[in-house]
Amino acid sequence: MKKLLVVGFLLIFSFSCRNYNAGELTGVSGRKGWFESMPFGMVFLPHGSFNMGPSDQDVSWAMNSFSRTVTVDAFWMDATEITNNEYRQFVYYVRDSIMRRKLGESIEEFLISEDEFGNPIEPPIIDWDTEIDFSDEEQSEILDELYLAQHERFYGRKEIDTRKLMFEYYRVDMQQAAKKSNRYNFDTKEYTGTIINAQGEQVDVEDRSAFILRDVINVYPDTLCWISDFTYSFNEPYTNMYFCHPAYDDYPVVGVNWKQARAFCVYRTQYLNGFLQKAGEGFVQDYRLPSEAEWEYAARGNLDLSMYPWGGMYTRNKEGCFLANFKPLRGNYIDDGGLLPIKVGTYAPNEYGLFDMAGNVAEWTSNSFDESAYSFMHDMNPDYRYEALPDDPVSMKRKVVRGGSWKDIGYYLQNGTRTYEFQDSSKSFIGFRCVRSYLGT
Repeated sequence: MKKLLVVGFLLIFSFSCRNYNAGELTGVSGRKGWFESMPFGMVFLPHGSFNMGPSDQDVSWAMNSFSRTVTVDAFWMDATEITNNEYRQFVYYVRDSIMRRKLGESIEEFLISEDEFGNPIEPPIIDWDTEIDFSDEEQSEILDELYLAQHERFYGRKEIDTRKLMFEYYRVDMQQAAKKSNRYNFDTKEYTGTIINAQGEQVDVEDRSAFILRDVINVYPDTLCWISDFTYSFNEPYTNMYFCHPAYDDYPVVGVNWKQARAFCVYRTQYLNGFLQKAGEGFVQDYRLPSEAEWEYAARGNLDLSMYPWGGMYTRNKEGCFLANFKPLRGNYIDDGGLLPIKVGTYAPNEYGLFDMAGNVAEWTSNSFDESAYSFMHDMNPDYRYEALPDDPVSMKRKVVRGGSWKDIGYYLQNGTRTYEFQDSSKSFIGFRCVRSYLGT
């Protein structure tokens, strides 16, 4: 009898603690603790302040920046630029998605139309567990339209028509959602504002879906940029081989415009969070392009006022060897060890462990370019973004590019040098790397 009383007391006590917590405020129970593990291939950068801007005289008289103290939050950053092989994973994902969607129109096994409880899924999702059998006559016939037509093939090779590798993605426009006029009105129980959609049209905000913008973009790199970037220069061999051949797998991807780089970040976020969801883990922050301030903070490597990522005022070390892949002297491209882009991580990293923050390829940032941006950006996480519309003048479609490249002189390698390129242009000397905000402090 005593044992029964003790057990009964314990049950009552545990029940009362779980529901009432002795009347004290203790928060919601049952939530897991959280520790953010290091993302593969990324480096952690703690929050900090630094002097953003030129550390040398403005030799080009650009007058588009000045030195100011700013502070950035903690974040993760790719140790190297995104490589051809890493970007190829994105291209293959888009290719395989299109194939499975196409097959699913005729073969049910390639799409999942019901969840585990028998509820319909609309629209159906791709079943990645079903393998494509290219030897199957029915499947091969369905997929045939994704390949180049016979008269378009070089040397008769059957190849995917890269013009059809279109990636559809969605993004939430937080800037427009944050406007006071676009907030939900609790008195009228409705939205009353208007937004500019992805097509540049002004539409009424009817519900939260108005802030979810859809975009569709081709993901394949512009391999012809090797020819179009240079007049009277023989670069044809790189058009067929630089992105495709395994010899260049660990080289930085180029020929990717700003919108393609942003789409890659969306894919990378979905890819990781999809895995975490299946594992029952919490989501992480989105992958994205670094802001201009984050990029410069990372490039300086905690060496404030340094002219280059490695510190000091010179592009050579004490042995006289160049410290990055750029255009040294009067055009002796190979004097630094490389003519065009070279493998990522060939040169020593900066103090944060980041490779190629100067030279090799320049890098896209998330910010729009404005000559006076340093005058009006906040000193906490400085950020200036403008979502250019199709009919906007070209000056509104400029995005900040940092770091200098294999074809640039030493001035563009400096931490404080800023320049731009148009968001829809793809170049043989511009790549990118991703960042991810840190959860916590």
